[in-house]
Amino acid sequence: MTDDREARRGFWRQNSLTLAFGIAFLVVLACQAVTGHAGFNEQMTVDGLQPITFADYLASSDFAVDVTENWQSEFLQFFLYIFGTVYLVQRGSPESKKVHKAGTESDEEQRMGEHARPDSPRWAGTGDWRQSLYARSLGTVMGTLFVLSWTAQSITGTAAYNDQQLRQLEDPVSWAGYLTTPDFWGRTLQNWQSELLAVAAMVVLSIYLRQRGSPESKPVGAAHTSTGVEG
Repeated sequence: MTDDREARRGFWRQNSLTLAFGIAFLVVLACQAVTGHAGFNEQMTVDGLQPITFADYLASSDFAVDVTENWQSEFLQFFLYIFGTVYLVQRGSPESKKVHKAGTESDEEQRMGEHARPDSPRWAGTGDWRQSLYARSLGTVMGTLFVLSWTAQSITGTAAYNDQQLRQLEDPVSWAGYLTTPDFWGRTLQNWQSELLAVAAMVVLSIYLRQRGSPESKPVGAAHTSTGVEG
């Protein structure tokens, strides 16, 4: 029993970052659903329509579009940052690699091909299409998730927009038509600008400010000009 308890404790400790954020995500999503349901029914009452149940709201396009519009902007943020930091640098920021390392770097630096180590991922040392694919897998997956979530936002947004159109006795629009509406681009751009601002702020503030013990910060005593150094 003691060994099992220690194993469970070790699992939670070794995966605490993922577990904490995963649990927080579910809690916040649940809170969003509750408040969104209340707000939706409030609007339905104002429009003189019958409120819907919580289960119906969870299956509605209104809830889906509110969720997916945030997801797509987050995946866009990471997609742009992953690819952008290959070539773009910021002197003094731990979020940037060292200025002289801008670019894809050598096989030796990346531990690829003949430079792969015994503990390297298997595809890193293959030297064929698998290595090329794996070398870009993180950015590719983030980009794919962005496209999928943005597509989901456009589809659910069309349904939600048309529901509102019908409640106001106006004609619905097609999916292509919805992509040209201020509603779609308003939802999209308000999220994009906030994500880009957050990234820029993190890059710049981390030059001069510190957080002891965080890998997102330089060591407290590191010079402001130190680049690509994490604490």
